[in-house]
Amino acid sequence: MKRYLLIMMAALMVLPFSVSAKKKTADIKVISYNIRLGVAKDGTNSWEFRYPASAMMIDDQKPDIFGVQEAYDFQVKYLEEACQDYKSVGVGREDGKHEGEHMSIFYNKKTTKLLKWGTFWLSETPEVPSMGWDAACFRTATWALLKDKASGKKYYYVNTHLDHVGWEARKNGMKLIVDRIDSINPKGLPMVVTGDFNMTYDRPEFDDMKKMMKNAREEAAKTDHHQTFNGWGKASPNSIIDFIWYKGFSSCPEYETITKPYMERKFISDHYPISATLVF
Repeated sequence: MKRYLLIMMAALMVLPFSVSAKKKTADIKVISYNIRLGVAKDGTNSWEFRYPASAMMIDDQKPDIFGVQEAYDFQVKYLEEACQDYKSVGVGREDGKHEGEHMSIFYNKKTTKLLKWGTFWLSETPEVPSMGWDAACFRTATWALLKDKASGKKYYYVNTHLDHVGWEARKNGMKLIVDRIDSINPKGLPMVVTGDFNMTYDRPEFDDMKKMMKNAREEAAKTDHHQTFNGWGKASPNSIIDFIWYKGFSSCPEYETITKPYMERKFISDHYPISATLVF
């Protein structure tokens, strides 16, 4: 009942946002956003106090696509209601339907067309809800084949969240994602992979990914190296664990860690959203 009331409050208290979608160049803007699970008891940082700020961030940044991590069903529904230019695909990791955290992919209906999508579990049995290796939680990756309406270019997008405890789960989860990239993308279309990887760029678990994809933070002409996990102001400045990876694009003009406050809130989540512009 409490969760139902929270959803209703969100729908009533925040007016829908409409995102303008005129584009002049053949590029896309992507955001990765660990939204912080809406059932967490974070005091004044709990979802019930900060939910409008997430929608305002999307309205302000106007991404073509964005991936969320840790989003519960009611958080996904709220963003779809508040950001009416966007639709999403994804499932709950616990049952493949609604239960648990979603690694949902949102796309701007005015700029982007969804062609197909799916979800797989980071485990030894990726086709069914399951926990892999030494993971503490069920972990998933959601993928989508999308088309940029302005240019007609097609590309794949994968959004994920690796385990926060098991190193074997992170290592094997990364290998599974890399292997799946090849299998779901036989034509070698451009590819974007975003997520909270729960490890820093220097970890050897990233070695296979580095061989096939580029890190937007490292490659962008304009960039920063700001922490991505803020822990509500208590995290180390070196906590860079969220990434945007890409291949098949000609350039990445800009990468940004979005530290801007919304609704006068210093933190809209315990992670900062990150964004990148990718040119076909």
